[in-house]
Amino acid sequence: MCEAGKEGAVSPFKGLFMAVNKTIKHGQSSFRNQVVNLLVLPPEEANPALALLCPAQVASSLYQECCILLGAGRSIEWPGSVSACCALNRIYSPVQNLLSPPSPSVPDVAETPNRKPVSFPWECPPSDEVGVTPNNKEMAVSSELPVEINDWNKDHVRQWMLEIKVDKEDAEILYNQRINGAGLLLLEMSVLTELKLSMNAKMLIIHNIELLKQKTQQQNDGVAQSYSLKPYPFNRFNAAHRYRENSILDVTETGHLDFIQPCHEFKALNSSNKEDRMKRYIDEVIRFAAACMNSRTNGTIHFGVADKPHGQIQGVSIQKTDDFDVQQSRAIEKHFKWERPVQIAKRCIKPPRFVEVLKADMTSAGKYVIEVDIEPSFIVCEDLYFNTYEVERNNKKCRNKNVMQVPKATVMKKNDGRSFFIRDSSSSKNLVTSDSSEEYEKHTETASMQRLSQLRKDAEEKHLSVVKNSVQGSKLCEMITGGSQSLDRSYFTWYIVVANKSHPVQLENLDFLHHMHLVAVLDFDPESAESGLNKLLEERKTSNVHLPAQYKITGPVEDIANKLKLTNNTSWVFCNGGIHEETPSDADHWLTEKGSSVRDVVSFLCRKDVLPHKKFLTIFLLLDHVSDGKDPLLETFSIFLQELNGENQILCISETETTYTYWKDLIKGRYGADISKRCIYELSFAEVNGTILSLWSENRKSKRFLPCGGGSNVELSKKTEESLDVLSVLCVNQCDGGNEDKQLHEENFYKGGKVSWWNFYFSEQPGSMPFIKRDKFDYIVDTIIPDIRSRKRACVFFNIFHLPGCGGTTLAMHVLWTLKEKFRCAVLKDTTQGYSTVAEQVVQLLTYKTKEQATRLPVLLMIDDFQDICDVKKLQLQIEEECQKQNMFSKSPQVIIVNCMRVESCEQTSDAVFMGNNLSEKEQELFEEKLKEFKATDTNMKTFYGFMILKNNFSSKYIKGVVKNTLKGFNFRHKHAQLISILVLLDVYCKNALSVSTCEEFLGLQTKADSKSCKVEDGFEKFSTLLKRCTVDSKMTFEGVRVIHSSIAQHCLDELSTSHGVSKAAITNLLLTTDLFYEYALGKQKLMQDVHSMLVRRQFSAEVEDSLFSPLIQDIMKETSGMEETVLHNAAKCYRKDAVIFQLLARYYYIKKQDFNMAMDWAKKAKDLSRENSYICDTVSQVLVRKLKHAVHKDKDDLIKPDSLEEYLTLAESAAEACKETQQTANKEAKNRLERQKDYNTYNTAGHLGELQIAAAVIEILQKTQLDNRKLPEAGEEDPENESFVHVLQKHGNFLNQHKKTMKQNFVFLDNFFVNLVPFFAGKDKQKESIKHKVSRYFQQYTDLFCKINWSELVKNEHMNHMVNPEQTRECLERNKGDSYSGLLEYLYEKDSESSLEEIIQQYRFILNLKEEDRNMMDTVNFIYANVTLANIYPESQYIMPYQDLRELLLQIIDRPTAFSEILPLHYITVLLLWQEANHDLPTFVSQMKTSYSNELKPVSNGKRAAVHFYLGKDKGYGGLISHRDINSCLGSGQNISTQWDDERIWKQVRDSKKLQRVSGEIRNNLIWVAEVQVMVDPMFRSQLRKEYGTRVTFFIGFSINGPVALDIDFESEGSQA
Repeated sequence: MCEAGKEGAVSPFKGLFMAVNKTIKHGQSSFRNQVVNLLVLPPEEANPALALLCPAQVASSLYQECCILLGAGRSIEWPGSVSACCALNRIYSPVQNLLSPPSPSVPDVAETPNRKPVSFPWECPPSDEVGVTPNNKEMAVSSELPVEINDWNKDHVRQWMLEIKVDKEDAEILYNQRINGAGLLLLEMSVLTELKLSMNAKMLIIHNIELLKQKTQQQNDGVAQSYSLKPYPFNRFNAAHRYRENSILDVTETGHLDFIQPCHEFKALNSSNKEDRMKRYIDEVIRFAAACMNSRTNGTIHFGVADKPHGQIQGVSIQKTDDFDVQQSRAIEKHFKWERPVQIAKRCIKPPRFVEVLKADMTSAGKYVIEVDIEPSFIVCEDLYFNTYEVERNNKKCRNKNVMQVPKATVMKKNDGRSFFIRDSSSSKNLVTSDSSEEYEKHTETASMQRLSQLRKDAEEKHLSVVKNSVQGSKLCEMITGGSQSLDRSYFTWYIVVANKSHPVQLENLDFLHHMHLVAVLDFDPESAESGLNKLLEERKTSNVHLPAQYKITGPVEDIANKLKLTNNTSWVFCNGGIHEETPSDADHWLTEKGSSVRDVVSFLCRKDVLPHKKFLTIFLLLDHVSDGKDPLLETFSIFLQELNGENQILCISETETTYTYWKDLIKGRYGADISKRCIYELSFAEVNGTILSLWSENRKSKRFLPCGGGSNVELSKKTEESLDVLSVLCVNQCDGGNEDKQLHEENFYKGGKVSWWNFYFSEQPGSMPFIKRDKFDYIVDTIIPDIRSRKRACVFFNIFHLPGCGGTTLAMHVLWTLKEKFRCAVLKDTTQGYSTVAEQVVQLLTYKTKEQATRLPVLLMIDDFQDICDVKKLQLQIEEECQKQNMFSKSPQVIIVNCMRVESCEQTSDAVFMGNNLSEKEQELFEEKLKEFKATDTNMKTFYGFMILKNNFSSKYIKGVVKNTLKGFNFRHKHAQLISILVLLDVYCKNALSVSTCEEFLGLQTKADSKSCKVEDGFEKFSTLLKRCTVDSKMTFEGVRVIHSSIAQHCLDELSTSHGVSKAAITNLLLTTDLFYEYALGKQKLMQDVHSMLVRRQFSAEVEDSLFSPLIQDIMKETSGMEETVLHNAAKCYRKDAVIFQLLARYYYIKKQDFNMAMDWAKKAKDLSRENSYICDTVSQVLVRKLKHAVHKDKDDLIKPDSLEEYLTLAESAAEACKETQQTANKEAKNRLERQKDYNTYNTAGHLGELQIAAAVIEILQKTQLDNRKLPEAGEEDPENESFVHVLQKHGNFLNQHKKTMKQNFVFLDNFFVNLVPFFAGKDKQKESIKHKVSRYFQQYTDLFCKINWSELVKNEHMNHMVNPEQTRECLERNKGDSYSGLLEYLYEKDSESSLEEIIQQYRFILNLKEEDRNMMDTVNFIYANVTLANIYPESQYIMPYQDLRELLLQIIDRPTAFSEILPLHYITVLLLWQEANHDLPTFVSQMKTSYSNELKPVSNGKRAAVHFYLGKDKGYGGLISHRDINSCLGSGQNISTQWDDERIWKQVRDSKKLQRVSGEIRNNLIWVAEVQVMVDPMFRSQLRKEYGTRVTFFIGFSINGPVALDIDFESEGSQA
């Protein structure tokens, strides 16, 4: 304890607070009470809380000194601190002066009865009352008690008792009983009596416990009751200001101050009677207004503000606001009476202002505070004074303590009800009384009024002389752009906005938000969607509304970001309810109810793998005051402060200094952070809006337009454009008004970067050389596009095939730029989105503001880097379906797709061009001219590698020279060398990039948002010339770094290996083992997909060894054989739960290492991870098959021994079981795929092929034994010589006996699958092509074993002919695949098949002549198929049955009972033969055929469609059935109707050939009704049915196994050919 002397410590305290108490006499009790309230706050909240006290009557110096006082005196025990005493001594005098009465001219008013000064906890008692210990030492009684009484311990309780004057002996009794705060609140009189406390102690304790309970209750009622607010700005009516219910206005009722600063008066106005309330309102306004006018002071009277608690916002419920203005105007005329005073009063008394009152949870309370401002300006009032008349007195006790009570009897009736009011302290005083008129006369004398008016004039002039002088405009420009001074080139990629409750008047000045790249808005206004910020931006900006809970990490981060569409549209997060029935919370409960989920939002947004590190700015938009320590915005600031490690990425914008002061001091006091340098507060929102908008170029702010045809355009709204988030729309005025750097764009492009619209724009400007036009450009614009526009499908496409780096993408974009006024052009920027989403947005672009028009401009859509042409056709189909859904009908294409695709080689066709690596002579000349232009303009061409590579026709010498010089001094130990190696590897094997932020982190670059950044290129040092930046559109959009050209990447990889000893294995291992790439890196998921693809994706160009592994693994095997094993194991560690990687390891071990045990381990691990994947499941069977083949191959003996036979057959059985499991899994997959729409993955036939593999292996095994493998010894039959073999064969008897049946079932299934089902999209059946050779080989083995009889040998002479039996004949049929209808139909697609079909017909004639019990119905059906097929292939054959005889044969069997398995083939051939004669049962046959197809083939038809084997011809009989052979004969070379049935040009040639019959029909429910045969026909393309129900169409009929289909549909009104 400091021995500073009692008087030295006590005197300043007593003097200071005696001065504070004294202010009560002058109406300043509100300030004093607020100081008292502060004394109970904990130390850490003292400073920010005191910052809320800024009453008008206390100068700023007092505010600062009180902060010193509170800060110095709270953390130490009173009263002996030297620092406290020194601080108090310093401020004692000025504080006492400031707290003295405001003006000596105002007389003291008698102190209100029962008002006693409140003693402060630190006011020192008389010296003889200070507690003394037995040793006669001072005992300090500290007021530092915890705010929560329940937190008090026994020491606190004893301290409290001493403070309330309980004797020490009594306090010690409770202390010894260990009474804490919670127990104290439960004490009752009986308990105290039992403890034998003195009566004095009992009374004091019971009384003060009640006070403690009240205090606790007040604290529980929430901080809102003591929540301080500034009043509405004086004489303004459109300020963004609201009050909060139960908050306290931090001004008090005052009298005359400095003329300009308004005095205030509060009225509750809580009368429920409408007339009484209006009368009260009028009387109080007139009285207050007259007092202010006569005192020449500005003033505001507040209705709906209580006196007790003083200044508390209560609000008034108002139905109709206009009444107040009308009644106020009438009252002025009535009470000011004379014309001139009335006119002046109307100018001084402002119309009533209705300030909205909010609840604690920031929703509307449905109440208002009514305020009337009085402004008696000098120029209006001059030297006049103002009497009022007939102002009635309120006889009842005034509700406001400051309203002076004047008995009605005292009003001077001799003055005709005249009154003269002035402001006297906090009340309005009437100087016209019956007692004396002296004061009235003194006040109204001319000299007095002139002096008063002059003082008013002086005050006005002084106030107007304050000139705003601020540099915050330039500070805002600097901070919001990160130093670039342009938002077009801002350092920040994204912005996050955090905003609280907005006011309607603010919204018009927040236009800048429409143009910002807002990744997220954290909105704390629960009414934002109805009337706030969300509603404002929703009108012009696309946003996705979210609740904070959606940001909780429950899976891969990029998947969550993709689902939220985080970087595509603004994510609008309602952080305090307001949507989805989420109720808002008040400040007291928000932290516990919603704080955790909002923390999840902030943490998610601040992750390095979500947004670029330090490349986003968080803007706190303080639209409302934040003056509560529990405000949600303050808590959110705290989270950002922690996540961003400081305030350098935070910008705070407020409109007033008051809001700023609240915010700054709360943050300083609570978190110790000084954010003054990160705040903008001296600018109005209008100035903020204008300043930020000025940072955009005119191009970014200007309107954008889409073409509509005929030279007309329509404006493309920003909201619509943002909603098209998977498209990059090219407008007709795309680059107009831009201020981009031409040199920068040209350098980037000619270096090897992707072309931008700016490159085309600059090339069209005066003085610039035109953009180099490639030879294929004119062919596309003048030939391909006009031709393709003449087609009938809703969506068509043409292809630009190109080698990497040859300018294919540039050519496509050049076409779009040139045609941007003739088409609505767009580029598909996000290929990861589903085709349905893309189709919806493409059609939205197509129909934008043209829905009601009959014709519209087509969309020209460029797509890039699709992997397969089938993917393009999937998108095409989806767009057509979307057009149909939107009821869009047109005779020409509505969408034209420009498909830009990388290929190794391709021939140019009528709808495709190929861009190779050789320039034509004309192109060479253009490149030479461009080179001259560079030289003439002194352009630095040193790094124009992309341009020079093309100019030099991909010269290896040039590329090698560039690479060798750049990589000179390469050291793989250096970080930047390692990183460029990884980028090279990624470019060569998956054509992809790394994110900039990942590169920065790997290189250890520290970027700062508030200073010039260190570019990532600097980190690569001299290697940076080989790199370029690019935009990566994946699940999240981010900026990436990649090698400038694919040729340079390939040569870099070769150079690293040959000159620097860096192998592909070493680079791959580095990539796989560097955790930084996979932890919190932006683009992590994309990188993992790319690396996965490099390791796994194979090239299926041919069935050779090279296609067994990915190109990367193949190259590692060649370059550093054996290192691939290490790479694959590291991959397994990197992808710990990836079944495909585990499958890759299994394949590696059984293919390359032939370590089948290790292979099985990995195969089982893969299967455990993905049991529902048939391809993973098949790996187990493949391990067993390979093991079996390897074992047999190792057995060099001509004859297999019994032990080996046992091993082999056991392996074969296990493998067969695994294959059956694969089939079952594939069936489940197929069923699931059918339930999912738009899943074009085909059925996995690996299980069936695997069984054939095993069967073929078993045949080879049995052929190497000494037994006859066709027959097994019967039970009991003795054969000592072969006893061991017999034992083994009998053990596996069941398996071997099913051998033939198993093979036959698989052959039948595969025949049905590949003959009757074709790819869903026209083209070659790659799946069939990949396995047909294997199946043919296995079938040959099967027939060699089980079908040895040769038909020609059997019937070569008459004698032998009589010996033919049915079994032999059926073997011959099976050998020729004549025993199934699908085998017979397959002959339609085989060459030189006539003789085989003639044999089959002979064989069936033999069988049909047998007894009925020796033949079945399918024999007749197959015989009919054989005749129809042969008639189509070789109509001159003598073996063909006459058509009518064949028809009669069919009619004999169609009425017989039919097995389910026979319905499909029977009814298909029936429909073929009976269609032309319009048989009345035809609809039934078609229906049953469709049903049978659904049961048999549809379950495995995913990604397939029913094959069309025949078309309806014009002739009768066999001539009425036309196969693809007949059609192909009239087509051009290389054309095939079977694989090009979707090509309209093919059908035009078919029309011209006049081979097919044109059929008429009527559209009904997306089908076509053919009345002649009473059958509904499916259109091949539903999108071709573009007209209403009942419209007549013509078409060709194709007969598929799933019923007839309509092809080449035309509308009859269009004059289609017959």
